Formats: sequence, structure tokens, C-alpha cells
Amino acid sequence: MPVEPLSLKEIEDRLAELPGWSLEGDRITRAYRLPSHFAATAMVVHIAQVQEELGHHSDLTLGYNTVSLAVNTHSAGGAVTGLDLDLARRVEELAPAHGAS
Repeated sequence: MPVEPLSLKEIEDRLAELPGWSLEGDRITRAYRLPSHFAATAMVVHIAQVQEELGHHSDLTLGYNTVSLAVNTHSAGGAVTGLDLDLARRVEELAPAHGAS
């Protein structure tokens, strides 16, 4: 089933429920700071597991004690869709368990 791009208003409304996430160009993005490199690495693995479950993947970057995500939907022409915001919500739910801020 094809996914449809969201309007700017829909994106803004959904992002209002996701602190720290923002629209940058044609992607939604978020960076997290973690207490250690090990915690950041564990969070990346956890995010990868969620992405596999959803069948939807972000650009995921691991720094020393940071994790950054940038996501849009390639099958919707690189636009932001509900899939992207669902992934963001899932990441927000798992972040506290890793000590992310």
C-alpha cells in the first residue's frame, strides 16, 4: 500500500508531540546525548531492531556519546510520511531506557 506525503501542518502537529524532533528540509531529525559510548551503541542497536520491525529505516549516526537520526520516506519521493513519525515516536519511547537526552 503506497504511503502519502504529509502536509506541512500535519508534520508540524505531529512534531509538537515529539520534543527534540524537527523538520530539516525534507527530513525529520533528532540528536540524542547519552552518558557513554556504550549507552549510545546500545541505543543504536535498539533503534535498528525497531526499524527492522517497522520495515522503515533512518539515516542513523553513532558518535562517541551521541546518536542522530534523519528520516524521510523514499517510496513517497523523499517526503515525510506517517511512517517517519511512527518511527520517531518509537525511538522517543525507547530513548529514556538508554539515558538519552
